[in-house]
Amino acid sequence: MRAALELHIAGEPVQLLADRALYWPRHRRLLIADLHLGKADVFRRAGIGLPRGGTTHDLQRLDALVDATGATALWVLGDVLHGPAPDAAWRARWGAWREANPELHVAALVGNHDRALAQAGLGIELLGEAHDDAPFALRHEPEDHPSLHVLCGHLHPCIGLPGLGPRRWPAFWLRERMTVLPAFSAFTGGVAIAPSAREVVAICADGVITSVRGHGHSRGEATGSPRHRGR
Repeated sequence: MRAALELHIAGEPVQLLADRALYWPRHRRLLIADLHLGKADVFRRAGIGLPRGGTTHDLQRLDALVDATGATALWVLGDVLHGPAPDAAWRARWGAWREANPELHVAALVGNHDRALAQAGLGIELLGEAHDDAPFALRHEPEDHPSLHVLCGHLHPCIGLPGLGPRRWPAFWLRERMTVLPAFSAFTGGVAIAPSAREVVAICADGVITSVRGHGHSRGEATGSPRHRGR
């Protein structure tokens, strides 16, 4: 049972972590997608009762990942926020977390939910909508690149495991020249994917990560092209 998969993507050594993050050792950089800070608050303001503590739990997971990897940077591939950034409880928790991690460089691409990010004052460097760092093209939404391997989020991919009932698990979706990261937020739902026989998914299930080929269970490299789907 493993909490990380070590592999090469576009010839670059990386680790896919069971807690829904990719670690890039060459830059000591953690990459996550779809943090969605404040999403529960948006639902509560709409009158939907939800338990509190989701942001605290996600930040504790980030602490554990930074400690385990020795990362010096955290980059978010879009959707840091889920909407407006009012003076809600999650902001105080985020502020305390940044104060406790002053040496961690936090940067983010702008996702479709990040309209308020530039004015939010969260201590995050903004990278715009696209950032190329060969051999990778960092994006929020899955967009092909003519020469670089795209790392992105947005789709919230998840997949079921045969014999384990209807539950779907977050997964990395490894495709030709593109890897889609699962949503990091534990509160955020996912969209079921149907990988082809030439694609690979790395499934994150209760602290364990395992890779399977689409429509089968053999390990291997992935090929194919993504379908775009709004989130």
